Amino acid sequence: MAELDISEQIALLRSTFHDIRSVVGVDRLTAEIADLHEQAGVPDLWDDPEKAQKVTSALSHRQSELAKLGSIQSRLDDLEVLVLLANEADDEESVQEAVAELAGIQKVLGDLEIQTLLNGEWDARAAVITIRAGAGGVGAADFAEMLQRMYLRWAEQHKYPVTVLDTSYAEEAGIKSTTIEVDAPYAFGTLSVEAGTHRLVRMSPFNSAGKRQTSFAAVEVVPLIEQTESVEIPETDIRVDVFRSSGPGGQSVNTTDSAVRITHFPTGIVVSCQNEKSQIQNRAAAMRVLQSRLLLVQREQEAATKKELAGVITASWGDQMRSYVLAPYQMVKDLRTDYEVNNPSSVFDGDLDGFISAGIRWRKRAKE
Repeated sequence: MAELDISEQIALLRSTFHDIRSVVGVDRLTAEIADLHEQAGVPDLWDDPEKAQKVTSALSHRQSELAKLGSIQSRLDDLEVLVLLANEADDEESVQEAVAELAGIQKVLGDLEIQTLLNGEWDARAAVITIRAGAGGVGAADFAEMLQRMYLRWAEQHKYPVTVLDTSYAEEAGIKSTTIEVDAPYAFGTLSVEAGTHRLVRMSPFNSAGKRQTSFAAVEVVPLIEQTESVEIPETDIRVDVFRSSGPGGQSVNTTDSAVRITHFPTGIVVSCQNEKSQIQNRAAAMRVLQSRLLLVQREQEAATKKELAGVITASWGDQMRSYVLAPYQMVKDLRTDYEVNNPSSVFDGDLDGFISAGIRWRKRAKE
């Protein structure tokens, strides 16, 4: 059989890996790990559990990032040896093993390369996702719940800590809205490309005539601000309402007025939280989400002002960014990037990485 020659592909991978190491900054990463190690070794660290959790989480993430870089270096070195052994053995199985390892390294490097594009001001933050049912009646409420499950499954597959802060259930089926917190490094930068209007086309189970129906849902993604930061919110600008948590199954939290709803008068933003059993905890969580949303509003206003001063109007992301078609054919397509797949079931099961990667690259090109 012919000799396996993938030297050009390996050289390209090494070049890409070198660029990624430069962007990540291995020396900086090593210094951060040393600093976090020192913080984690303080005897009274766990006197403040929240601070301790942040320190240990940041340390774990950076150690994992450094270990991943080391692993790729080793895999590239081993791949060259694997190719030599495959050519010496001259058998199909060894060749296929080398080709499979090449594909595996290409995927890992592709994922790392995407992360290097996340260099926005808040990209490294955790994310708060809010999903709201739009036009489409009961079908839209059901679609909103499908999207909620989709993002929860995506987070679970990546082993990202995820919390459902609040869910408002619709009367017949589905949900009116939900707020989810994904507490992972670069969650905002990664998920921010998911913001926009999502459209579902299907033979709706809620349509007695059995006709095809279109439903819409809006997805909002904001960065979660740190507690050390502050967005001034005067008490006179908000109204705080307390009520009993709602939801199917009769949870124990339904027995007291522990849920909190905060209305911000100047912007009309309303935030609810009923995940915690304590009213104090729910209020604190709701205030964090409100501050995060106000931070995003502030950012958008500043960006709009800069565009106006520059006299340039660029195209926005658009009202409709992705279509999920279940009938008469099967397809999910991002209307900004043209990335599409023909397996909606896998997408609703959380297989979003292809769409997210395409969206991040598209956003980068649009800014150039």
